[in-house]
Amino acid sequence: MSLAFDSLAYAKRLKAAGVPEAQAEIQAETLVAWMEDRLATKLELEHVQVDLKRDIKELDVKIESIRADLKRDIKELDTKAEVRSKELDTKAEVRSKELDTKAEVRFKELDTKAEVRFKELDTKAEVRFKELDVKIESVRSELKRDIKELDTKAEIRFKEMDTKFEVRIKELEQRMVIKLGSLMVVAVGAMAALVKLL
Repeated sequence: MSLAFDSLAYAKRLKAAGVPEAQAEIQAETLVAWMEDRLATKLELEHVQVDLKRDIKELDVKIESIRADLKRDIKELDTKAEVRSKELDTKAEVRSKELDTKAEVRFKELDTKAEVRFKELDTKAEVRFKELDVKIESVRSELKRDIKELDTKAEIRFKEMDTKFEVRIKELEQRMVIKLGSLMVVAVGAMAALVKLL
């Protein structure tokens, strides 16, 4: 990289001030080399900043992708749980209808028998229906509990991912601040040296 700096004019001014010619030329060359080195460092800093911005954007895209995947997975789980619940409801309803049909047939057969026997069977059927209702309710309760557990696990997973991404972003911010601080110290030192040379 070339600078808009007239090293020849600088060397002439040094000579005019009484600096020997060889020394004036070396000082001019050294100053140009030093300035080019400092400017290259500034360009490197700009490249680092661009790379950091690109990395942060990529992280943002990955975070959004993971969030979208998690939301999709949760929707799928909700859908599966709902389908499973409907299947169980349908099975319970079919089973209940089957039992109702069997009980009705049995009741018709029992109508021909003594009233006492009918009452006994009626009582047994009632007990059986209650047991089935209890079992159906138990299955529903288990499903509700499983769905709550899935929701809790998904929530915990979201929080863990959010925490990890926040920590990662903070680490990147800290690194950038440290690098920028280091570059500022170098720049201040360079400016101080330049002031001394001038």
